[in-house]
Amino acid sequence: MNFSNNSFSIEQAKAIDLVNYLKSMGFEPEKIRRDDYWYRSPLRDEKEASFKINRRLNRWYDHGLGKGGNLVDFGIEFYKCSIPELLNNLSGNLSLQQPIFYPSESTIQQEPKIKIIEETTLTSYPLLRYIEQRTIPVAIAQQFCKEVHYKLNDNTYYGIGFQNDLGGYEIRNPYFKTTASPKGITTCENGSNEVVVFEGFFDYLSFKAMTKNLPENSQNFVILNSVSFFERARPFMERHESIRLYLDRDETGQSYTKRALSLSTKYKDESNLYKNYKDLNDWAMNFGKSKKINLRQKNS
Repeated sequence: MNFSNNSFSIEQAKAIDLVNYLKSMGFEPEKIRRDDYWYRSPLRDEKEASFKINRRLNRWYDHGLGKGGNLVDFGIEFYKCSIPELLNNLSGNLSLQQPIFYPSESTIQQEPKIKIIEETTLTSYPLLRYIEQRTIPVAIAQQFCKEVHYKLNDNTYYGIGFQNDLGGYEIRNPYFKTTASPKGITTCENGSNEVVVFEGFFDYLSFKAMTKNLPENSQNFVILNSVSFFERARPFMERHESIRLYLDRDETGQSYTKRALSLSTKYKDESNLYKNYKDLNDWAMNFGKSKKINLRQKNS
């Protein structure tokens, strides 16, 4: 993917499924009624869902704003950008998907919700062993994570829980990963003019382990918990004088990095450190674990 390759036409952009597009941005419907998907508006703050997508028509309408339209109309309203800028953004971040016509409400199977039943200190041996396999010191993991017990489909499970700013959890164990809603970004404000950005919390934990001797207030942090939350995190990131990106080395992560570098000279790409690996934690588990490195040093 390439942000500079404006390969989308307006008609192609309009054909992208709006429900899937909002899902890629981290927005989930509050309720579904036949073809209508109701959301708390992505365009403003509200407590009751009044933003509707009709999936059969592939059109949206925000009852609070009195506005609606297709995906192009939504993108311009959401990003406050021009049509060429939106098409350029789409060509770098989304694959084309035609609208899908879904059956009536009675046949729609909605994703079951996770219910958190207990939050404790990380003590379970399988989780501690998994943390050590990811080359994370247990003390670091216990400082920033919880052991979360939760119920799903009348069964009880547990995992490593990393909380976001909305109170939801990213949950991991050796066998699977999931999210307890609401999903969102995690910010750590330490009073610094520099912010360090990660996609996932294992990268953040690896960084904290490698820089454990640094003063706590030397940096602020953003953990996106999904790279699709990049735009949502921009207001927090861009309050800082320096924004250091440790995004994944896959196609999507590098596309977002290129996008960021085009936005402002504040953004710095730090991913060359682990250029032959998937992400910072993958590097730390392999090459990086035998190396001593000062991550405060800027890449040239």
